[in-house]
Amino acid sequence: MKTVEEIKAAIEAAVPGAGVEVVTNPGPAAEHSLRIGQKHAVKVAEFLRDDSELALDFLSNLTAVDWPDKEITEKVKVTREVQKPVEGGEPGQVQTVTETVEETRKRVEPGYLETVYHLYSIAKKHGPVVLRMRTGNRTDDVSMPSFTSVWRSAEFQEREAFDLYGIVYTGHPDLRRILMWDEFKDHPMRKDYVEPDDYEYEPTAHDHVLERAKQHLSMEQPVAGGAE
Repeated sequence: MKTVEEIKAAIEAAVPGAGVEVVTNPGPAAEHSLRIGQKHAVKVAEFLRDDSELALDFLSNLTAVDWPDKEITEKVKVTREVQKPVEGGEPGQVQTVTETVEETRKRVEPGYLETVYHLYSIAKKHGPVVLRMRTGNRTDDVSMPSFTSVWRSAEFQEREAFDLYGIVYTGHPDLRRILMWDEFKDHPMRKDYVEPDDYEYEPTAHDHVLERAKQHLSMEQPVAGGAE
């Protein structure tokens, strides 16, 4: 089978502007993957399925990853002008000099949701080819194209990722929850998901649930008498 670099080149030749990026895997398996952009994602998927050499006709697995916002600390060199006493000069005499100093700065790298696809060829008996596609963020830009029209096996798996991670697959024929009930709030596989004290389907709470609810209640209630 072709290498990921060769597959990348083949995609870019067949689908101009596809925006393919090789993502290397530093682990022992060295199972490198291809990250594709959303704009031409369906055309890329159709090419991978229909190309006579690749013939990736089977999507075996589709899963999702939640990448929260990440605070990054980095050292940067900053050039600035400072006032310094003139060496050997009169008292109070200063001069402006330029100096370069190293400062530590923090920045937040916005998070996103990502779908990972494992593709195989039943006809050619090779694979996997691993694809990745990400959303714009984790809040109000959480959609990406559905691959159900290309690989039928994507239908239920995209529903699962929608249910548990909140990724909205545009063009999916029946995008609704598949594991959690319709009234369930939030997405339980998100890394910032907070489990509720109790669930709608369980009106009689167990002892450990009651204890957790009491702890939350005590934190919410103001201290009697207020601050001294």
